[in-house]
Amino acid sequence: MKLPRDLSDQDLVKALKKLGYEVSHQTGSHIRLTTQQQGEHHITIPAHNPLKVGTLTAILHNIGNHFQLNRDALLNQLFGK
Repeated sequence: MKLPRDLSDQDLVKALKKLGYEVSHQTGSHIRLTTQQQGEHHITIPAHNPLKVGTLTAILHNIGNHFQLNRDALLNQLFGK
C-alpha cells in the first residue's frame, strides 16, 4: 500500500485510534499520543496539514517498531479499506 500524500494531523490521529492511541496533550503545534497496548508507547506528531512525507514515514516507522509490524501491515491496518 502506498503512503498517503495528503494526510493531515487530525487524519493521522483518527487512524491511530485504531491502535489504541489517545491524545494525552498538545503543546503548541505538537500533539502527544499515548497507547497502553503492548506496553506504554508515546508518539509526538506535528499539527501540520498536510504532514511532510519524511515526517510521516518516521512516525509510522516508530509505531511499526513498537507493534512489531512491517510498513505494509501497518498501513493496511491504519488506512486499509
